[in-house]
Amino acid sequence: MGDILNTKNSNTPVRSISHEFLDYLLEGCQVIGFDWKYLYLNNAAVIHSRQCKEKLIGSTMMEAYPGIENTQVFSFLRQCMEDRKPHQMENEFTFPDGGKGWFELRFEPVPEGVFILSIDITERKKAEANLLHTEEQLRHAQKMEAVGKLAAGMAHDFNNLLTIIALYSNLLLKRLPASDPVREEIEQIKKAGERGASLIRQLLAFSRQQVLKPMVLNLNELVSNARKMLRRLIGEDITLVTFLDPTLGHVKADPSQIEQVIMNLVINARDAMPRGGTLTIETHNVELDESYTQTHPEVPPGSFVILTLADTGCGMDKTTQSHIFEPFFTTKEKGKGTGLGLSTVFGIVKQSGGYIWVYSEPGHGSVFKIYLPLVKEEISSRKTPISHSSLIGTETILLVEDEKKVRTITAFTLRMFGYSVLQASHVHEAIQLCEQHKSSIHLLISDVIMPEMGGQKVADTIRALRPEIKVLYISGYTDDAVMRHGIMPEQVVFLQKPFTPDSLARKVRDALNQ
Repeated sequence: MGDILNTKNSNTPVRSISHEFLDYLLEGCQVIGFDWKYLYLNNAAVIHSRQCKEKLIGSTMMEAYPGIENTQVFSFLRQCMEDRKPHQMENEFTFPDGGKGWFELRFEPVPEGVFILSIDITERKKAEANLLHTEEQLRHAQKMEAVGKLAAGMAHDFNNLLTIIALYSNLLLKRLPASDPVREEIEQIKKAGERGASLIRQLLAFSRQQVLKPMVLNLNELVSNARKMLRRLIGEDITLVTFLDPTLGHVKADPSQIEQVIMNLVINARDAMPRGGTLTIETHNVELDESYTQTHPEVPPGSFVILTLADTGCGMDKTTQSHIFEPFFTTKEKGKGTGLGLSTVFGIVKQSGGYIWVYSEPGHGSVFKIYLPLVKEEISSRKTPISHSSLIGTETILLVEDEKKVRTITAFTLRMFGYSVLQASHVHEAIQLCEQHKSSIHLLISDVIMPEMGGQKVADTIRALRPEIKVLYISGYTDDAVMRHGIMPEQVVFLQKPFTPDSLARKVRDALNQ
């Protein structure tokens, strides 16, 4: 093999390298002859090759690795053989057993052929890939945060406008007989308002700033109760299968929002199976340990309840998966979807303290796994809905709302349900009304956030004058903004804008009946 590996024929220190010395190196050393046969491999090169030394020595590279002659590595090797100049490259190598590894390769011409120095950089490449993934996640999170702030900034003004649309359109429809031709036009106004309200809710859900009312619940009950509706939703050509763990633990979340999560994922699965298939919904408990969190650093160790929805549909490639939770991203035809379904799911799960993962391959369906923290508390009881006949009242209500148009239509709506209404645009006017009004004031309805004084302080001030008064808070702001003003929606009677006449009347009765 010439004197590069022989100490007998050279006095040059660089060339005086023994086989034994090379075997101590972590770098792989091998010599390939002009006939492409392996002439020498040190111990590290044998480890890198994942084959035994006796099989390689004397064999050609093509015999050891069929098809290698078509690779970039072989092209560099051939070039070094021909031009007798050094070359260097990085290469991901696929071994005969299917394993993969990254190597930095240096090709040096020697009298026998080419000397190849190989350095295993697999771990470095994995670290670089992880760093790149983390950077992508950070950029994605920043993008999501920007959209969330935009949605939150829009929410208040839009919700005030949508409240006006919802109340007026509903009240007009109540007045008109069923045969009136104008009803159709008003119905379109109402639907447009509902559509706008839905979009705002979805954007706030995505940005994790919608107002939630969490309660302790069992996911099995939600799935079982929704089963009949889900069957109608997916159609007859899709088989619905459920595996619900009878020992399932409890979670704390807003039941209506979790129902929305299930609904959106089921619709997504249905659309992925236009020719039919199977939709599987499964629940079970899981204990996540350190080994899991190492590959999913966002998730802390602990006890979780998993809700899994799997379909046998068309599946998704990696590029599509990287965008599915972004708002307005959709693979559907124009007019077939808003692109907010999965972003809403993402926001609700995150705001509920959970995590969501998707596993999918083109042609092999998709699996969505939702992890919600397990809680030890008992299941919360749901309130019995108030009947429509019980919505009528005769009590006196003090309405404090700084937006004149919202205040006017809200007061009109309350009077339609039989209430007496005192209107105030700010706290000083409210105090004046309390002092002037000699009879009882049964309920204070106050916007949470107003220019001079927030709803909490308004309530405290009015209670000092009328200790017996009940309170209903309303707001068009986001969950974050509401809570910054000391209002915890799950602990008080709270109504999110936009609202309809019936939803307003129901909340008023809730507050008065407390």
